[in-house]
Amino acid sequence: MKHSIELFKKVVVGHGVRWELGTMLSELGVRDRLVVIAGPNVRRLVVEPLIERALGGFSVEVFEATSPSVDAAEGVADPVNSFRPSIIVAVGGGKSIDVAKYVSHKVGVPYVSVPTVTSHDGIASPFASLRGLETVYSVKTSPPIAVVADIEVIAAAPRRLALAGAGDLIAKITAVRDWRLAHRLKGEYYGDYAASLALMSARHVIAFSKTIARRTPAGLRILVEGLISSSTAMCIAGSTRPASGSEHLFSHALDIVANYPALHGEQVGLGAIMMGYIHGINWRRIRRALRMLGLPTTAKELGVREEHVIEALTMAHRIRPHRYTILGESGLTREAAEDLALKTGVVGEDCQDLD
Repeated sequence: MKHSIELFKKVVVGHGVRWELGTMLSELGVRDRLVVIAGPNVRRLVVEPLIERALGGFSVEVFEATSPSVDAAEGVADPVNSFRPSIIVAVGGGKSIDVAKYVSHKVGVPYVSVPTVTSHDGIASPFASLRGLETVYSVKTSPPIAVVADIEVIAAAPRRLALAGAGDLIAKITAVRDWRLAHRLKGEYYGDYAASLALMSARHVIAFSKTIARRTPAGLRILVEGLISSSTAMCIAGSTRPASGSEHLFSHALDIVANYPALHGEQVGLGAIMMGYIHGINWRRIRRALRMLGLPTTAKELGVREEHVIEALTMAHRIRPHRYTILGESGLTREAAEDLALKTGVVGEDCQDLD
C-alpha cells in the first residue's frame, strides 16, 4: 500500500515573529505577488500593519474570508486566481485558514499559515473544514509550506479563542482509541507513530493545563506546539484519524441540531468526556483537565439545551458512517444517551461534583 507524507518546510513560534514574515517568504523563494486571506478585524489589527512593516517588497492583495463555507471559499478562489499570486498567506483563526487551504488547493498555489488564535488544531493540518460540503466534514488539501505563530498576537485574543484548542487536543485521547478500534475490528490502516504523536499532544496539554490556563507566553507556546504536533500527526497518517473520532462526530451532530452553538474545541472536549466513559478510560481525568482550563464540561456551560446533547449523541454515528468508532454502526439509543450524559455530569444539576 502506498503511503505519502507531505509536511511543512518551516515553523516559527515566538514573540513578535510576524514581523519576520517577509524575510521568511524571501527565503522560501517568494519574489513577487502574494495574497493575504483574513477576516475584517484581523485585517485591520494585524494584516495592515504587517503589510506596512514586513511586506513592503511584495505586491499584496487582501481578500476577506466572510464565512467558513464552501461558497465563501469559492467566492475568493476566482479573484485570487486572476491575481496570479506566487503564495497565499492565511492570517486569522479557523475561518480564514480553512478558506485559504481550500483556495490554495483549488488554484494550485502554496500557502503560509499565520494563526492569530489557538482555538483548533487545523492551523497546520492538510484538511479544510468548511460548511456546505455535501457528504463530508473536511476536504483533503495540503499542509502549509510554513507556519508563523506569533505568541504576542495569540495572547491578545479573547480567552475562549485562546484556550478552546486545548479541548481539541485533549479530545485526541478518544480519537486515537477509536482509530485503534477501527483497525482491530475493520482492518483499517493504523499508524503507531501518528497515533503516538497525537496522544503526546493531548497528554502534554493535560500535564501543563494550569500553565496554559494562565495564558502565559510559556503556556501559549505549549498549546501552539501541541496544535502543530496534532496537525503533523494528520499529515503523517494521511487522514484526520489521529485527531478526529467519536467526540468529533458528536460535535458535528451538535452543530446540526443546535446550529453551531459553541467553539469547535469546546464541543469536542465535552464529547471526549462522554466518549471516554464509553471507552472505559479515565474520563474524570479528561473532565478535570477541561475544568482546569476553564472549558465547558456541561451542556449549560456550553450554552446548549440538554435535549440537544441527547439528540446529538443518538445521531452521531450517522454523521460519517464510513468512520468506525466506539459508537458502532447502530449508535446509542435515546435511553443509553440520556444515561451516558447523566453519569458523566454533562446534563443534570445533581451530577456536577463526581470527582
